[in-house]
Amino acid sequence: MKINIINTSEHELPHYETLASAGMDLRAKIDSPITLKPLERAIVKTGLFIELPIGFEAQVRPRSGLAAKKGVTVLNAPGTIDADYRGEIGVILINLSQEEFSVENGERIAQLVIAKHERAEWNLVEELSETKRGEGGFGSTGTK
Repeated sequence: MKINIINTSEHELPHYETLASAGMDLRAKIDSPITLKPLERAIVKTGLFIELPIGFEAQVRPRSGLAAKKGVTVLNAPGTIDADYRGEIGVILINLSQEEFSVENGERIAQLVIAKHERAEWNLVEELSETKRGEGGFGSTGTK
């Protein structure tokens, strides 16, 4: 599948690093470093604008290395970019560490995953079918 993209940054287009990669790295396009204090968040622009086909979304997800090594993640993970959005892709980063973190221009800040999705219609009913799980939630299916 080909997706139209505008790149206003000096960085290469997002790409898959391996044949089996699901995500492509997004890089920061900023004029000067952004310093995130502990628990601080910021929208970091990428310089990328995309035109997705209807029936697809782009998911903005954290980079595992950035999260594990620096405690920095995507706040609304996964962030969703809808097919009708034409604005610049921004990444909401949050610093969950106890140290300041500086985002540099060109730094890999998130991953972008392109995914097909379905649209649902609601069918209003008076009751739902029964299952073994029933109303059990939040860990109710785990072993003890």
